[in-house]
Amino acid sequence: MTARVGVVQFPGTNCELDTMHAITQLGGEAEILFHTERTLRNVDAVIVPGGFAHGDYLRTGAIARFSPVMDAVADHAAAGGPVVGICNGFQVLCEAGLLPGSLQKNAGLKFLCAMVAIRVETVETVLTGRAEPGQVLRIPVNHFEGNYVCDAETLSALRSEDRVVLRYLENPNGSLDDIAGVCNEGRNVVGLMPH
Repeated sequence: MTARVGVVQFPGTNCELDTMHAITQLGGEAEILFHTERTLRNVDAVIVPGGFAHGDYLRTGAIARFSPVMDAVADHAAAGGPVVGICNGFQVLCEAGLLPGSLQKNAGLKFLCAMVAIRVETVETVLTGRAEPGQVLRIPVNHFEGNYVCDAETLSALRSEDRVVLRYLENPNGSLDDIAGVCNEGRNVVGLMPH
């Protein structure tokens, strides 16, 4: 059976077509879930792609987190459904409380657009299940607010519970503990900054 993947689109999202292309290349069916929708139309998984949701006014992801579709995404995640947030989508998931921590301006206050090497730290997530532990991937980053931060207690939990999903080999943005991606306690919600 072909997986149906909903791709959330906010005003300002600019990676939804790339995401849909990747889904279809992997054998899935992709469909747009507009930010005003209140249901996910029975999709099997959800991706919140990159871009500048609502122009990233106020704080990245802070306005998008109140969009009606996010209640449905939260319900889907709470039921164990797979949810992945990429770049701006990671920021939205953190703002919505579906992932711990937050993302702030890059160290040096510079916009980054470059290829980076990231290491797969855990394969026990919906995103990395087919990867190898320690596998190094070269993936682009394209962000100004990708510096992952959290309090000491959260960092300790992420480490002890094996919830740091990806780490930068050469940290481009100042992220705490070289974190490029994390997951929730259920391991079904993953956020990553690289695209």
